[in-house]
Amino acid sequence: MKKALTIAGSDCSGGAGIQADLKTFSAHGVFGMSVIVSVVAENTSRVIDVQDISPDMVKKQIDAIYEDIGTDAVKLGMLSSEIIMKVVAEKIDEYRSANVVLDPVMYAKNGAPLMNPDAIDALLTYVIPRSDLLTPNLPEAEKIAGFPIKDEEDMMKAAESILRMGCRRVLIKGGHRKDLSDSESVDLLWDGKEIFYFRAPRIQTKNTHGTGCTLSSAIAANLALGLSMRDAVERAKAYITIAIEHSLDIGKGHGPTHHFYELYRAAGFES
Repeated sequence: MKKALTIAGSDCSGGAGIQADLKTFSAHGVFGMSVIVSVVAENTSRVIDVQDISPDMVKKQIDAIYEDIGTDAVKLGMLSSEIIMKVVAEKIDEYRSANVVLDPVMYAKNGAPLMNPDAIDALLTYVIPRSDLLTPNLPEAEKIAGFPIKDEEDMMKAAESILRMGCRRVLIKGGHRKDLSDSESVDLLWDGKEIFYFRAPRIQTKNTHGTGCTLSSAIAANLALGLSMRDAVERAKAYITIAIEHSLDIGKGHGPTHHFYELYRAAGFES
């Protein structure tokens, strides 16, 4: 069985972060492992508090994985501070991790910050250059690239700018776009040579908690399974679209996506 590791923050409500990543790995038939860098007290409505794990403990968790099991892909999620970013970058180099997918988590769905604003430079310096794929949403891409994104031309300019920061590929997610009709969601993948667009119906729902975590971990799982980057993104896009279409109306805020919809349907369950 192929193996994927998520290095990220936890979500006690189960819709995002480590919990969403592990569910997504399992849905793809990949053995999931986790290194928790932050414990987040959150639910569908708000982030209550964040407590970072010590850098030494983060190191030891990563060492525990690689001295025994190893990985076929690594998903990086919430990395809240500069010191944690340095530790993760050091370990990626030490273990020569392959298929590294970075979801630059900066804000929760409700807008609460999950990354120290002072750590943006560290993200650019230590983590982005070690990523095989960076998967920012539009607000994150604007923050990293340093200019507003209003249309597909701006998305391409941002992708080119971000690629020059050292990552091997960038996938800019268009779910936050305001200029398109409500019928379509468009993501852009750029590797410096070829550009690919991934289009899917825009699902009208408020239940989108953890969509970024889920998409990036689905890409990592598909890379672990041996798919090309383009095919991994295409399959992950289809997966997250179904998960959003059949999202769960749980909680008072933004409910979670349905990570196991297809498995439940195959087993004869309705939800």
